[in-house]
Amino acid sequence: MVVSPYNQTVNNRTSPNETELSSLNFFTISLHGLFSSIGIIENLLIIGVVGFHVRRSVISIWILNLAASDLLATSSLPFFTLYMARGNTWTLGATFCRIHSSIFFLNMFVSGFLLAAISTDRCLVVLRPVWAQNHRNTQIVGRICGVIWALAAICTIPFYMFRDTIHLSNGKILCYYKYDRFLPQGSYDQEALRKHRKEALAFMKLFLAFLIPLLIIILSYAAVNSSLARRGCRRSFRFVRLVVAVVVSFVLCWAPYHIFIIIEVMSPSGHPAQALASKALPVSATIGFLNSVLNPILYVFSCPDLCNKIRHSLGAVMESVLAEDLAELARRRSTARSSISTTEVVMKQRNSIATPCLKTEQEQNASE
Repeated sequence: MVVSPYNQTVNNRTSPNETELSSLNFFTISLHGLFSSIGIIENLLIIGVVGFHVRRSVISIWILNLAASDLLATSSLPFFTLYMARGNTWTLGATFCRIHSSIFFLNMFVSGFLLAAISTDRCLVVLRPVWAQNHRNTQIVGRICGVIWALAAICTIPFYMFRDTIHLSNGKILCYYKYDRFLPQGSYDQEALRKHRKEALAFMKLFLAFLIPLLIIILSYAAVNSSLARRGCRRSFRFVRLVVAVVVSFVLCWAPYHIFIIIEVMSPSGHPAQALASKALPVSATIGFLNSVLNPILYVFSCPDLCNKIRHSLGAVMESVLAEDLAELARRRSTARSSISTTEVVMKQRNSIATPCLKTEQEQNASE
């Protein structure tokens, strides 16, 4: 038994219907295509508007980095959709296999770290408003985002190192882990080492990309809610709705993936639980990508000020485009009118020259 890109167990034997897409695969491919299209358009819109038409602020930097990570993830979806559409066969080479898989895990870490950082930032604004006013600026937030990307890249290195293409006897090529790569020299239990590596990567993802960020998000918003309650401030319905939406979407999108990963890793080989987890992992990984589609909705469109800026910026862009079109149309009309006027002047000049010549010719004929 071998495993596919997102830990889906695949039998090495050729089944009678291996060339036909199962209903589950068709459903997963459809979800990939839908999430990819929506996510790319959505995050490109945010990057284009917030990056070029909105004044730099702390929240805009958070949003830009989150949108960049989500755009990177959703842009990689079409390649995995191609893999699934070709019957779970990877045809893009070993190097791109490592790069493509690393993008998935990089987005997983960056999203978790950024969501935790955004929650902590909002918590500090409420709990330490004076400190936030003096120290919270775009330069510091930009550096924090750089550190987040660097830490996420470091966490992604093991997943890049142990990723490779696997050629099966039935002609299929998988993009999956090879835990026997970079084995140390000496006598040891290779099977135990591979198992330890597999478990270490699974629990690393679980804690660093899910449990710890989720704990920080919950504690931050709980602290904000407690502080507002002590001050006697009324929590707005929009704030409560945003907090609930952030926590629920993060849990619903990523919890299934990590749960099935742990089940698949910890279950004995051939156990029914492992088979169930292997079948569910491709769908759960696709649902994890849904978080990249929901993040812009939660963090951008839930902010009225930023929404107004986006609408105004889009309006300004459209007005600029229309103004350019109208100016081009006016220029063309002006050129056409100028051409017509020039033609009329030339015709009049020709007529004025032709008239004396005609009179002179008539006088000559009369004298003869």
